[in-house]
Amino acid sequence: MPPKDWTVLSSRSDRSNRFLTLRTDRALSPRTGLSSDFVVFESSPWVNVIPLTSQNEVVLVHQYRHGTRTVTLEIPGGLVEDYDSPAGAARRELQEETGYVDTSLISLGTVYPNPAIQNNLCYTFLAKDVYLAGEQNLDKNEDIEVILKPLDEIPKLIREGDISHALVIAAFYRFYMEYLQQGK
Repeated sequence: MPPKDWTVLSSRSDRSNRFLTLRTDRALSPRTGLSSDFVVFESSPWVNVIPLTSQNEVVLVHQYRHGTRTVTLEIPGGLVEDYDSPAGAARRELQEETGYVDTSLISLGTVYPNPAIQNNLCYTFLAKDVYLAGEQNLDKNEDIEVILKPLDEIPKLIREGDISHALVIAAFYRFYMEYLQQGK
């Protein structure tokens, strides 16, 4: 018999900041009849953007990530703010983090970043024929270097661990397996 949804008995917000709210739920298992506490990170949706130039180069960013205390190689991305649509947030994050803008934005779909402990979606977009239109506009917690890599090097960067961010890998999966294989 397939699993069923659990009944939420109570829910309380424990703390919050600009990026997330920490929530504790008490839920009842339909299989065992026992209740348990679950911690959930509530967050606005996120966006990731694969920016591709007309020369088939991907605009990537090196940036410091405090969770791992390392600099990672990623694609631009960030929060969907209250005033934004996912597509608007994708365009805003692309410009702010890289100075590039797109001529065409294509949705590649959504994924749940971690449904065990998070409630949000991550939207992925392909930004086609991007071009440098100005300077980066970084916030005080961003330190980003922009680099361009040929599109055909991306699988190697993933295989060798240079790109290791799970959501970035998921974005490239969508691009390679669903966008390119459909002949777009």
